[in-house]
Amino acid sequence: MKIRVLVSLKPGVLDPQGRAVHHALEGLGFKGVDDVRIGRTVELDVADDTSDTALTEMCEKLLANTVIENYTIEKLD
Repeated sequence: MKIRVLVSLKPGVLDPQGRAVHHALEGLGFKGVDDVRIGRTVELDVADDTSDTALTEMCEKLLANTVIENYTIEKLD
């Protein structure tokens, strides 16, 4: 089974990468971009019988820093 985990910073957490990209877009002449937030995608290929609980544990113990990040689990199959 293919799993995609989307990890993003929680609202209110400073995002220096996002600010740098926002500044660069403005410098390149792109208008109308109000804010940029940078996240990451983790793709996993797991056994079909992997439980939702196990996927959640993977995220909370390793894939996301739950103090400052949110995550979403998507099953692709």
